[in-house]
Amino acid sequence: MFDIVRNNRRLVQVFLVLIMLPFAFFGVESYFRNSGAGDDVAKVGGSKITPQEFRQALRDQQERLRAQARGQQIPPAMLDSPEIRRSVIETLINRRLLADFARKAHFTVSDEQLSQFIASVPALQVEGKFSQERYDAVVAAQNLSKEAFEARLRQDLILQQAAGGLSASSLTGKAAAGLWQNALLEEREVASIELKPEQYLAQVKLAVDATKNYYDTHRKDFELPEQVRAEFVILSQAALLGQVSVSDAEIKTAYEGHADRYKQGEQRRASHILILADKGAPEAKVAAAKAKAEALLAQVKKNPKEFAALAKQNSQDTGSAAKGGDLDWFSRGAMVKPFEDAAFALKEGEISGVVRSDYGFHIIQLTGIRAEKSKSLADVRGEIETELKQQAAAKKYAEAAETFTNMVYEQADSLKPVADKFKLEIQQSGWIAKGVSGNGLASNPKLLAALFSDDAIKNKRNTEAVEVASNTLVAARVIESKPATVMTFDEVKSTIEKKLTLEEARKLAAKDGEEKLAALKKGDEGKLSWGASHRIARMGAEGVSRAALDAIFKTPALSLPAFAGATGQDGGYVLYRITQVIPYSGADNPRAKALHDQYQQLVAGEEFAAWIGVLREKAGIEINEKVLLQAKE
Repeated sequence: MFDIVRNNRRLVQVFLVLIMLPFAFFGVESYFRNSGAGDDVAKVGGSKITPQEFRQALRDQQERLRAQARGQQIPPAMLDSPEIRRSVIETLINRRLLADFARKAHFTVSDEQLSQFIASVPALQVEGKFSQERYDAVVAAQNLSKEAFEARLRQDLILQQAAGGLSASSLTGKAAAGLWQNALLEEREVASIELKPEQYLAQVKLAVDATKNYYDTHRKDFELPEQVRAEFVILSQAALLGQVSVSDAEIKTAYEGHADRYKQGEQRRASHILILADKGAPEAKVAAAKAKAEALLAQVKKNPKEFAALAKQNSQDTGSAAKGGDLDWFSRGAMVKPFEDAAFALKEGEISGVVRSDYGFHIIQLTGIRAEKSKSLADVRGEIETELKQQAAAKKYAEAAETFTNMVYEQADSLKPVADKFKLEIQQSGWIAKGVSGNGLASNPKLLAALFSDDAIKNKRNTEAVEVASNTLVAARVIESKPATVMTFDEVKSTIEKKLTLEEARKLAAKDGEEKLAALKKGDEGKLSWGASHRIARMGAEGVSRAALDAIFKTPALSLPAFAGATGQDGGYVLYRITQVIPYSGADNPRAKALHDQYQQLVAGEEFAAWIGVLREKAGIEINEKVLLQAKE
């Protein structure tokens, strides 16, 4: 049965995804029972899904969602919404049904099969071999005992077997998949005429009261939120950097106190010839590589001047071969240890024997030696000065942050005292709208809330000091405010007129296009000037909307030319003249295999959905909605 899982892995994945879909797909309403009896979240036939089981599944789903967000914050309400809870309970029900089917069908996973599977997982291997340490770490990360982890894994493998059995019985015929694939890969040659709304603007005559009526019925569209303009000061480590200085004595002391830091160890320059044979290579390959390296070594020893030429011709290190094997200068720790040991044991100009590393066999020629040396104070003075200034600014910021915070609160009627004390510039913002995130001050929600508080607007007090970034505090003060207002009709009249005129022009373009299309279908092409013909694929084409594709490929093409029309992307209308149908020829097409597989998955998915729907009907499922929505930690 494991062969079925391996041979139909893609379909098994489809089925396992389907059992996690919310059951709304099947019509969940008919399964809800608001009985309110008992503490279980759901009953599936004779078994129960407990609140503890539900909560664990909910936590697992929340962790998956957080991982998919890749570091972006997800509001807690979204992670514990009624929709998420409903999805989780439906997943548990579907898994329970599949597990019950597997049990009745006597699917099993032996201890040996379980061990083989664990040993084959790449994430649990180091250098191609099973790592007990990695396995123990994965188990520990799940907060489970090894027995509980393996029991869960065994259950998942049994579910995969069951899904694999279903996938084997759901394979579709080649003919049906081929027809679907061929239809999607069909192309049509078309020419087009675009009727742009701008062409009809002159024909539009708005009713006298149309603009005013629109304004009266859409007043919310013309509301302006409350706005403020503020002055502010920024205390940051970067701002304080210009206020600190360090003496020559301090720089000299730092240099002498960290002498080892400014030592540059011995460096060597070498070229090499590499014959690849990695650590896990078969013995025959290793022996052949070694023999080749030894033969090359004999050539090099005979004529050392030919080293670069032989490296270009024979070295399998693509990064250095073109440069005659040159690896440039390196220090200890930069190369793998066998290579490093050999290179640092050579004298300048010497050639090593054959050196074995995890990559293969090397022949090394030492081409240069730089003795250990210390950088002079002059060489590193700028680096030390910058570092000492940053340290001083960090210390000054740490000492100043509390004083800054207290001052803007205690002397709340002005920012000048705190600006004078810390030598900060008082800056001014432009207009900031309430509830509208922007740049600068408007980018920090906490600072925005403080600016629009009654204390800031009505009492004209400083805001609190808000940390807007690491080691950066901002305090602001409202200097001017505007209440929320509705723009007057005169202010927006011209904007409304343009909007309504464009809408009417689009209607005229669509009407004209539909009339022209009707005439074309009757055989009257008139004096239309079509653009150049080009091929369009059913799978999509650049600049062609989905509505246009649907219109082009739904149009019967038994008699050509055929005509179609669709709304354009700018709201106008586009006419299409179909002059040729190009069926899929069966030639190599990277999409063909993918489409064939996709069709197989779609059909199998529909069969699986129908099958599990039948199981749900028979199982007598009850979901206690009250407990579902209230089950908390």
